[in-house]
Amino acid sequence: MPIAAAAVTSPPAAAQVHGVVPRHASPTPQQRAAPRREQSPLNPSSQSIRSASSGTELAGSAATEASRAHIANLDRVLGKPPQVPRPASHAAASKQERQQQDGELEPLNVRHGLLNALNLSFFVPMPGMRARTAADEHMSPRSLMHMQQLLSADSPRASPRSTIAPRWRSLHGEDGWAGLLDPLDSDLRRELLRYGDFVQAAYQAFHSLPTASARHRGLMLPDRSYRPTRSLFATSALSMPPWAKRPNTPEWLTQQSNWIGYVAVCESEREVARMGRRDIAIVLRGTATCLEWAENLRASLVPLDGESGEGGGQEEPKVARGFRSLYKTAGEKVKSLSEEVMGEVRRLMEKYKGEELSITVVGHSLGGALALLVADEIATTVPDAPPVAVVSFGGPKVGNAAFVDKLQKNGRVNVLRIVNAGDMVTKVPGVAPRLPLTKEQYQHVGAELRIDSKNSPCLRPDAGPACRHDLEAYLHLIDGFTGTGRPFRHDARRSVIRLLQLQRGNVKKEYVNRARELGVDPSAPVDVGRSMAYGNCAVASPSS
Repeated sequence: MPIAAAAVTSPPAAAQVHGVVPRHASPTPQQRAAPRREQSPLNPSSQSIRSASSGTELAGSAATEASRAHIANLDRVLGKPPQVPRPASHAAASKQERQQQDGELEPLNVRHGLLNALNLSFFVPMPGMRARTAADEHMSPRSLMHMQQLLSADSPRASPRSTIAPRWRSLHGEDGWAGLLDPLDSDLRRELLRYGDFVQAAYQAFHSLPTASARHRGLMLPDRSYRPTRSLFATSALSMPPWAKRPNTPEWLTQQSNWIGYVAVCESEREVARMGRRDIAIVLRGTATCLEWAENLRASLVPLDGESGEGGGQEEPKVARGFRSLYKTAGEKVKSLSEEVMGEVRRLMEKYKGEELSITVVGHSLGGALALLVADEIATTVPDAPPVAVVSFGGPKVGNAAFVDKLQKNGRVNVLRIVNAGDMVTKVPGVAPRLPLTKEQYQHVGAELRIDSKNSPCLRPDAGPACRHDLEAYLHLIDGFTGTGRPFRHDARRSVIRLLQLQRGNVKKEYVNRARELGVDPSAPVDVGRSMAYGNCAVASPSS
């Protein structure tokens, strides 16, 4: 009891006022009396003490002052968070953080990555891109209370265990996700997070073994009810000129064919029963190599059925030249992405013939663009194809109005684009040059779920372009999104440790400091942070 502790542990000087009392002896009623005024604001029992002692007089002023001082000391000690010992290697990072807290503002774009290195906000003004102020670091009391839970969570929230079988078609986009996006349906949120973690696994598998020419043994899915069945490779039609190669450049950065994703199928009968169908997932990562970046910049529109077709009308479905090149080009030792996907889809459909099936094509950035080409070809060339849904995280525009109409009129493809406000990748390409003087407009396709980094309690409102396009930032925002104009979800449970490791310069200092107190080093290499948060299922999300 706080009252007994205050009397029992009174200093010797206070005890001499009333006579010498052994420390183990029970205190007298007068000594049990608690002060009526100026209770410590940190003492959680101050209210009950005040009500219990409302009619009791203090025995002596010396004992009273000593008890107050002692309780205040205890409050200060108990109120401090526990100090976690940290290795000596963290001292330099701690010193740098203290310098920043003393008034040295951190630059807007401090993390590695091409978007940050280019400092595109200097050339392209973006909402919220300004000098950071103290207001950017403000956090509400609720956010501060929820901070430790987010920092200590050790895994992303799993797929919902409640059955979604009766409404799986609606969650798969049969009605264009009408009524499910704003406010965001809780089951749909968890499904989106699961598919997003599949893309994270693709990033991790590629970066762990980028030169692999066969199936990635390091691919581990966060949802063990799915099993990978086929590795997918994309080949660029371009080649790196000899003068552009550098001696120390890794081979995978300049090679033409690279592992870009995988096909997985749900094999858990329990999960199949819960979802109401057997799901086939086609997962595609974003840009990671030099030649993939080069293909992204080839923004001229070409017909879907070939590179030629100059005499075709403007109503002909066309897509970006670079995206089609990565999708249709075959490598020296691997088939084209188109051939690999179509062959595996047909094989799985034959294997599970007679069952309720669905196909979900999910990708981030470049992967979101390729996902549209995959879905269009499945719906066009595969007879009796099951319902196809495309989930695109931060995907760019892919084709012209005729391509959009082709997807929409097909009736078997549903597209959901998740867009972070201020993400520049979702705004490109804008127009495609076409000789002699005309231009064709690119258009988006499908339903849109719009989120905003400014709604996050832990991200700075002026987060840079790399953070706005980062996949982990997308998943963090989806986990907390409830609806337009509504506050961040108070019971969001997705860990922010990986986000902190990847985007430390865009995370508010309260999270950085609290993470350090909990033994998480925000300045540690990203691999360490991923391993801490996700174990063997840790994945990376490059800002491309």
